[in-house]
Amino acid sequence: MKNILAATILLLLPFLVSAQAQRDNGRRGEIDAYKITYLKEKLELTPEESRIFWPIYTAWQAEQSALRKERRERMISFRKITEIEDLSDTQVQSLITNELDFKQKDLNIERKYYGRLKSSLPIKTIGKYYRAQETFKRELLSRYRDGKRNN
Repeated sequence: MKNILAATILLLLPFLVSAQAQRDNGRRGEIDAYKITYLKEKLELTPEESRIFWPIYTAWQAEQSALRKERRERMISFRKITEIEDLSDTQVQSLITNELDFKQKDLNIERKYYGRLKSSLPIKTIGKYYRAQETFKRELLSRYRDGKRNN
């Protein structure tokens, strides 16, 4: 009986994991759609600015997403470590160095796309974008907290 139960669980495990991934991807898609709507409202781009901005924004998001995926796949993070004391000094140093490398890569992406925006759009429009990014994060966190309270 235990073997049948274990076999059933092993057979269903990929489907359960897939369902969770689809739910997470659906949530990510909802957030991305909300963010685009939010940015369109806050930036008030002219048709010409919009033609320039959105392809740059899309490429930027794709590059950042690829970096986050790489980081997740390599699972290099202090969040994954339960006890620092169990690691050697070299392992801790490696974790810190890898974390700094990912942050540097993210900053390099940010600078690259800031440069593209700056060479194509008025600086005040870019300033509105950066401000909208920050207000979007706050609003999203607020909505998440409010949703948690209402559940």
